Amino acid sequence: MADLHIQINRDKGGIAGQIASELRDSIRGGRLTPGTRLPATRDLATDLQVSRGVVVEAYEQLVAEGFLVSRVGVGTQVTPKTAPRAAPRQKTPPRPRPVPRASSAPVCGPYYGHRPTSPDLSHFPRERWLAAVRHVLTTVPSEAFDYGDPGGVPELREELAGYLRRVRAADVRPENLVIVGGVAQGLSLVLHVLSRQRPIRLAVEDPTSHRQVPLLRRAGAHLVPVPVDEEGLQVRKLSGDAVLVTPAHQYPTGVVLSPPRRAALMEWAYAGDRVILEDDYDAEFRFDRDPVGCLQGLAPDRVILSGSVSKALAPGLRLGWVAAPPDLAEAVRRARGELDLGSPVVEQYALAHFMRTGGYDRHLRRMRREYRRRRDALVRALAQELPDVRVKGIDAGLHVYLELPAGWDELESVRVAQELGLSTEPVGPMRESAGPAAVVVGFARLPAHKALDAVRGLKVRMSGQNVD
Repeated sequence: MADLHIQINRDKGGIAGQIASELRDSIRGGRLTPGTRLPATRDLATDLQVSRGVVVEAYEQLVAEGFLVSRVGVGTQVTPKTAPRAAPRQKTPPRPRPVPRASSAPVCGPYYGHRPTSPDLSHFPRERWLAAVRHVLTTVPSEAFDYGDPGGVPELREELAGYLRRVRAADVRPENLVIVGGVAQGLSLVLHVLSRQRPIRLAVEDPTSHRQVPLLRRAGAHLVPVPVDEEGLQVRKLSGDAVLVTPAHQYPTGVVLSPPRRAALMEWAYAGDRVILEDDYDAEFRFDRDPVGCLQGLAPDRVILSGSVSKALAPGLRLGWVAAPPDLAEAVRRARGELDLGSPVVEQYALAHFMRTGGYDRHLRRMRREYRRRRDALVRALAQELPDVRVKGIDAGLHVYLELPAGWDELESVRVAQELGLSTEPVGPMRESAGPAAVVVGFARLPAHKALDAVRGLKVRMSGQNVD
């Protein structure tokens, strides 16, 4: 049984988070080795003089992240580390089936925005952002506005590294970060680097965002669709050289990658010397609990983490990041310099100041509360007016995934919903394999007090498709 040396600050609050952080650091630092059995929750709670529920919460968080495993009759243990081994010789793989291109979708109504994934831009913190820009323009030396490091300004990489360690349980340092123009550019750069020596077969989730398919192909990847179910990506069906996943909140289905699938994905990566591309999509907006830590924190030598402020602040800022192993991070930095010399420096300094002064955290807390209100209002309205419409996925993000009743047509449902001002897209064009009729509805720009009227309008308009 491990003798844990956990230090907690009772004045700071968030005791469960402190315990989880201490254990996470002990596992990463090697003080708790793979397979080590941890004390029972009741025993550790007694040692720390906290309630058992606090320790249970900390253990559950680390189980969800993949650092711990818990089995009946065995207890809680540090997850056994999968040892790297040579990839087995394989036959020439069959030519991957193409992911279908998106068909032309109806134009969304003007009131609630154009994409189900769009944030409410009316809540962009204009005054605080303006204050950050003013601070930059009055304090940063003139030389800082010259051509700089294509990997990003050091101040922003320093702030981001601290933020990702603190909020996303990432294992990252400033020198492993590259500032990019959003997740799309980050993925393009990574694939550009990975495919320089040979074409790369990239496994992608099925269904997946149809907007990124042309981007991935243009970057040199041959796409291999892999089905997604209620536990996320079906790892046992994986093939390819690398995989792109959205484990925090899969788009469009809204599911989270389960702990067993996280462990299986790590084993797949180590077994064949493969790479995991992690899109940290919607990680900022988990409403029912603290978000599960990123995969990169489990295996920083195998996982390339991409994120941005597009959902948290605004897509138009075009600010994102890539966290990669040192050699790959340097290759991505060089590629960024070869393509466009880096991101605008004023915005980078402004974001660094905004994060350093607490503005970013405050904005996220505010928007998390507001988006939860809007999601709850939409889900309640659907349950009241359209109970045959099934809401799937976890309580998170900026969209809901709706399975339609028998007899409903995806495209007709989308057309009607968009005419009512709802930001909606069909799931069919995002699929390679067959599945039930479904749509994605964004709620970020749908005021809570408008949700019931919108759903009632949908019910009336769709009454000819076996609603009642």
